Amino acid sequence: MADDQHISQAAFDRLTAEIQKLRTHGRIDLADRIEKAREHGDLKENAEYHAAKEEKAKMEARIARIAGILENAVIIPEGEGDGTVANGSIVTLRYEGDDEDETERYLIGSIEERHDDLNVVSPTSPLGEALLGAAVGDVVGYAAPNGELRVEVVAVE
Repeated sequence: MADDQHISQAAFDRLTAEIQKLRTHGRIDLADRIEKAREHGDLKENAEYHAAKEEKAKMEARIARIAGILENAVIIPEGEGDGTVANGSIVTLRYEGDDEDETERYLIGSIEERHDDLNVVSPTSPLGEALLGAAVGDVVGYAAPNGELRVEVVAVE
């Protein structure tokens, strides 16, 4: 993960706390579970042991993912809204041809920023790249698998 990870201070703090918990309590708890499962005998047919080992692998993958994000984190300043779409913005869009009241809200940024059940759009995706720098009222186009789509920026938060 050599690319910069643009995240808010709140997401950075949450991820720091999560990785700390996983590296300490998470690893200790899973080591205890694996040890208890080993006591049940034959490891080839021990479902509890295999489940604990699989959970440990998933936890270690999550730790590696968070570590990569934190290592390359660039904190996005909050509250600087100049009315244009930037990393961390919540954007309300209307697709060309949709009714006036058919809008969709997206968070522009990292999946780690997800909140309020908003769909997340990466700033490096075709839609994200087209939206960066756009203002309310702008119509932008981007390449989609079925051809070019056009969206109007209805609101930027």
